[in-house]
Amino acid sequence: MSVNEKIILTNRPEGMPTAEDFSIQEEQLPVPQAGEVLVRTLYVSVDPYMRGRMSSAKSYAAPYELGDVIKGGSIGQIMESTDPEWKQGDIVAGLWGWQRYAAAATDTLRRVDPELAPVSTALGVLGMTGLTAYFGLLDIGQPKEGETVVVSGAAGAVGMIVGQIAKIKGARVVGIAGSDEKNNYLVQELGFDAALNYRTESNLQSALEQACPNGVDVYFDNVGGDISDAVLSLLNKNARIPICGQIALYNLQQPDNGPRMQTQLLKNTALMKGFLVGDYAAEFGKALPELAGWLQSGQLQHAEHIVDGFEHTVEAFLGLFTGDNLGKQLVKVSEITE
Repeated sequence: MSVNEKIILTNRPEGMPTAEDFSIQEEQLPVPQAGEVLVRTLYVSVDPYMRGRMSSAKSYAAPYELGDVIKGGSIGQIMESTDPEWKQGDIVAGLWGWQRYAAAATDTLRRVDPELAPVSTALGVLGMTGLTAYFGLLDIGQPKEGETVVVSGAAGAVGMIVGQIAKIKGARVVGIAGSDEKNNYLVQELGFDAALNYRTESNLQSALEQACPNGVDVYFDNVGGDISDAVLSLLNKNARIPICGQIALYNLQQPDNGPRMQTQLLKNTALMKGFLVGDYAAEFGKALPELAGWLQSGQLQHAEHIVDGFEHTVEAFLGLFTGDNLGKQLVKVSEITE
């Protein structure tokens, strides 16, 4: 292929993004400079946090610029290299985002071992997704044997890993997801103790009270909004609440006016802490082997929702906000070549 295709942001979405906020742009194939490699994309990740970067509002990551490629996790195969340490044919992970090819600096790349697990897992359970679950739960949540852990967005990429790690640590785990199919998967395949469908429960508060008769010790918050309000009302003394995401709020056009939780946190001496997985970068080398060990032993399972075709990337991204995916949402762009 002599041209590159990349997906750029053409408008800043107001409310729910639409396909009209993006466009595919063609350009000449990039030429790697000193210290760079040319990579052909195999998979790209689509993630809820990307919605925040489409806004111009100040956040923990710089906004995408209009006309720029949507940056995010990608896996690719090296086609050309200017660095003798990185060979043609090597599989690598990086952040070059939604484009078919990229010239990437080698100091921004991570090697991917195809013998360890399918390479797509480097964007999921053996990548930022797994690391987010690992550090958020174990460093902030610190689940103890016999405690009750509640996970919202439990059938999503991070949530399902959180629940399984909590089970490995001996906790009782309750998941919250948006369909009976997803909840059956959580209980029957992943070993969650209970799972609630927030779309069909007529009274989520009452359902949570029944599912958590001993209260909530750890709440891993992926969604925010009314679901989190219901869970937080059941906190136990010294509960811990890692805040990973707030997908229920990302497309709101007005500030969210929910209950004020400070009194609830105070009277239960509870800890609520937001975190970014990048804060733990120095410890990735410790966590990845443990995640890989759990995966290889069968203690940790993962699900991927793979959309085939680069041209369907935006569609796959928009599906995150309607609950289309079970597990990690990826787009397959090309095949590995020998």
